[in-house]
Amino acid sequence: MADEQVQPQFQMQRIYTKDISFESPSTPEVFRKQWQPKVSVDLNTKSDKVDDEGNFEVVLSITVTAKIEEETAFLAEVQQAGIFNIQGFEGEDLRRVMGTAAPNILFPYARETIDTLCVKGGFPPVMLAPVNFDALYQQALAQAQQQAGEGEAPAAH
Repeated sequence: MADEQVQPQFQMQRIYTKDISFESPSTPEVFRKQWQPKVSVDLNTKSDKVDDEGNFEVVLSITVTAKIEEETAFLAEVQQAGIFNIQGFEGEDLRRVMGTAAPNILFPYARETIDTLCVKGGFPPVMLAPVNFDALYQQALAQAQQQAGEGEAPAAH
């Protein structure tokens, strides 16, 4: 039948590292300082349609910066990517799957890569705390709606 609904599908096809960067500009001097860094973590996701068969690339970018006083001890960046076959989702549901389910799968791989980079760079391991991508997605959605609403005049009743 022509009007049959496609059953929603979400399948991981492949996981891979798209980009890795590690810099430790203050070595070896930083190793002589007491290790009490200020660590900041930036997360970002993006997605692109790969083909017309429902395959999408989702890229989770994580940047970890550790500073001692004002000196950068290290900067580690990973772009962990995956190809996911996503069918039966459209519009907001498709964006939600790509913004929550896919990053939840990619995160453990990215976290392990960041940890390994830091240890190989001569620093203590960095165990990133789990991330609630559902909450981040809802927060970004609310922020986008708020920004869209600021451009409109309030309705008078």
